[in-house]
Amino acid sequence: MGRSSPKASLFWPLLVVVLALDVTTKSLAVEHLVPEYVPHEVLGDWVQLTLAYNPGASFGIEVGPYSRVVFITLAALAVVILGQLYPPTAPGDRARAAALGLVTAGALGNMLDRIKSSRGVVDFIDLGVGSARFYTFNVADVAITFGAVLLAWILWQEDRKQSLAAPVVGGSQSAS
Repeated sequence: MGRSSPKASLFWPLLVVVLALDVTTKSLAVEHLVPEYVPHEVLGDWVQLTLAYNPGASFGIEVGPYSRVVFITLAALAVVILGQLYPPTAPGDRARAAALGLVTAGALGNMLDRIKSSRGVVDFIDLGVGSARFYTFNVADVAITFGAVLLAWILWQEDRKQSLAAPVVGGSQSAS
């Protein structure tokens, strides 16, 4: 059996660890942070743990009574697309592999919540000051956010390199 590529040695462990961390922390939140919507201070009111369920998408976006089915379908589609971005990733492109692993793990984590319960995704990390709160989120959301930002930057860089390498078509350029 041959050695795995640097991308595989980062992508798969990262996907498994982040997914396991997400599933575990959500399970602990459901078990220990009851009742729902009651904050438990960790670092004053800056960092609190508050059990919440989100039947919609980020920031509470919903699409009516079919939100669960729509968001399960969208997550499955995202995983398929991410799966198609993995094979053409260069063996040594660890940053792209990490970004794909993070987004895939996050998408799978939140999709599992939607499949398991009609209540929606378990959220519990609550940041803010006093009544000025950021939305409540989870480990999967953090992975998706960081992975998506990294992936967008990488894809932008790849597109930029391709654009710079493309020959100029249509004649000479004039100096202004």
